[in-house]
Amino acid sequence: MAREIDPQVDTEGAVQAGRRPATLGRLLGSIMRVGRELLARTRSGDLDAASSGAALAGLCRTLLEHRGEASGLALADEILSGYKALPAAEREAFFDDLNKEFAPDQSAILTAAEAYRLDPRFETLAGLASAIEAPRLKLFEQLNTAPGGTGRLVAMRADLLDLLARQPDLRSIESDLHRLLVSWFNRGFLVMQRIDWDSPASVLEKIVAYEAVHEINGFEDLRTRLAEDRRCFAFFHPAMPSDPLIFVQVALSNELASAIEPLIAGQRQVGSAHDADTAVFYSISNCHKGLRGISFGSFLIKQVIEELRRDLDGIEHFVTLSPVQGFRAWVAEVEAEVLAEAQQRDLAVAREVVTGAEALEPGTMPASAQAALMRLCAHYLLEVKRGGEPLDPVARFHLGNGAVLERLNFNADPSAVGLERSFGLMVNYVYRLKEIETNHERYMTEGRIAASSAVRNLARSG
Repeated sequence: MAREIDPQVDTEGAVQAGRRPATLGRLLGSIMRVGRELLARTRSGDLDAASSGAALAGLCRTLLEHRGEASGLALADEILSGYKALPAAEREAFFDDLNKEFAPDQSAILTAAEAYRLDPRFETLAGLASAIEAPRLKLFEQLNTAPGGTGRLVAMRADLLDLLARQPDLRSIESDLHRLLVSWFNRGFLVMQRIDWDSPASVLEKIVAYEAVHEINGFEDLRTRLAEDRRCFAFFHPAMPSDPLIFVQVALSNELASAIEPLIAGQRQVGSAHDADTAVFYSISNCHKGLRGISFGSFLIKQVIEELRRDLDGIEHFVTLSPVQGFRAWVAEVEAEVLAEAQQRDLAVAREVVTGAEALEPGTMPASAQAALMRLCAHYLLEVKRGGEPLDPVARFHLGNGAVLERLNFNADPSAVGLERSFGLMVNYVYRLKEIETNHERYMTEGRIAASSAVRNLARSG
C-alpha cells in the first residue's frame, strides 16, 4: 500500500511525498489573509492590479523592494496567479520586461570587474559575483515562497521553452530559471515512492495523464499495470508532494521481453511477483516539461533496482524494452551519401517501405525488408552520433547509465505510435549489476558503447 506520509525529513534530508500537513496549510492561509489585508491598505485601487504583462512586471519590481513577510508572501502569490491568468500575448510582454528590466547592470559588472582586476581579493570577487547575478534570480526565489510557488515556476519555465524558438532573446531568463530549478530539484531532496492501486486518486490520475511512452486508457487499464506482477515507482519533491516528477513502470517476468503488448495487455494472466526472475523496465515518463534538462531517470532506475532486489529475492535480471525514439525520422532525413554502400542499400529498402503500400504494416513486410530495417537500426544505434553520443535519446539515456545494448526486436510495437517512431522496432538494454559502473565510465570517458556481439554483427552485415 502506498503510504500517506507525514512531512518529516527522512535520513536523506528529503521530505517524504504526501499531503501538505493541515497545520502548515492553516498557517500559510492565515499569513496570506493578513498579507492581503496589509496590501489592500497600501493600495487605492483593486487588488487585481496585474491585468497586463507590463502591470505584472511592475508588481515584480515592488516585490523586489518589499520587506514585509506576510505582505510579500501575498504579493508573490498575486504575481503568480496574475501570470497564470494572462493571455499568451501578455505573457510574452511580461517575459520581455523580465529580460530588459531585471537583467544584470552592464556598467556595474564592468566597474566590479575593474575593481577585481586592480585588487583581486575575496571582497572584490564577491562584488563581481553580485554584479553578474541578474535581479530576476532574487525575484524567482521570492516567488518560490508563495504557496505552490515551485510548481508554478516549473509551469512558467515550460511556457518559456515554448517561446524560445520564436524569441531566442528570452534564453537568458530560461537559463536563470533552469539554474534555480537544478538547485531546488537536487537529488538529495527527491523521494521515491511505489505507486499502487491504494495510492491517492489524485496521484493515479496524474500517472494516467503523464504516461508518455505507452498510453494508459483510463483507470481500468491502469489497474492492470499495477497488478501483483507489475510495479510502478515515482520520484516526488517536497514542494510538489502529490505531483510525480518522473515514474517508471516495471513488468516482473521470466524472460527477456520481445514485444510490448503482452506487458500492457488488459486481459492477461497475472503472475506472482515472487516467481519472477526478471524485471523489465518498459516505460519511463518525465512528467513536467518545465523540468526538461534536469535529470532524474538514472537515479530512479538504480534506486528501483535496489528496491526490487531488497523486496523480491528471485529477481536477478534487469532489462528494458525500449522504443527507438528517432529511427524512422532519421531514415526519412539522412543523406544517403554519408552512409557506406551496405547501409545505402538498406536505406533504399527502408524508404521503399515508408512509401510503399505496406508502409505501416510490418507483419506483411517481406523478410528482406525486415532484415534491412534491423541492420539499419543497429547501425543507427551504434554509429549515428550527435556530439560524440548516440543520436537516439533513449540510447543515450540507458547507455549513459551503464546498460548494454543487448537485442533488437522486430514488430515489437505495432501500434500507430510505435510504427511512426521506429517501424515497430524496440530494443532490450540490459543492466548487469557488476558491469554498470565500468560501462558507464567507458561511455563517459571514451564514448564506448556496451553492446552484444549479436547487435554489433547485425550492424556490420549487409
